Amino acid sequence: MSLTLTDQDKNTLRTAAYGAVSLLAAADATGSPHKVATQGSIALASATGPIGHVLAEKSKITGLDGRSVAELADRILPALTAAMALLKQQDTAEADAFRGTVLLALEAAATPHKGEPRPVLAEMTRKITAALDAA
Repeated sequence: MSLTLTDQDKNTLRTAAYGAVSLLAAADATGSPHKVATQGSIALASATGPIGHVLAEKSKITGLDGRSVAELADRILPALTAAMALLKQQDTAEADAFRGTVLLALEAAATPHKGEPRPVLAEMTRKITAALDAA
């Protein structure tokens, strides 16, 4: 099965994926938010298949300009759920690929920290995973 995505669908996927990384970086305000954002974005840009093509498109991603972590979460967590629902309707394998790509990006984003992720990053990762699984 192949994906048939509108421009709005593609924007939803990019907003959700890059928003998850942005949300994790915002939650790491006392650590290395720039490293978190960089490593997570590199992981997303390295995705392959149909999801990789969508994430690699060069277009403005909207909704990533929250003034607080809470404001950003209010936009990104529902976008993650919407992206998964959209993909599950068309191709469950691509939904799984998207979920795996986002989780890999979060893991890569937390890598700059030695040992276990700090509690704030671990909790935000849990919230993002719950949003992915809510669809």
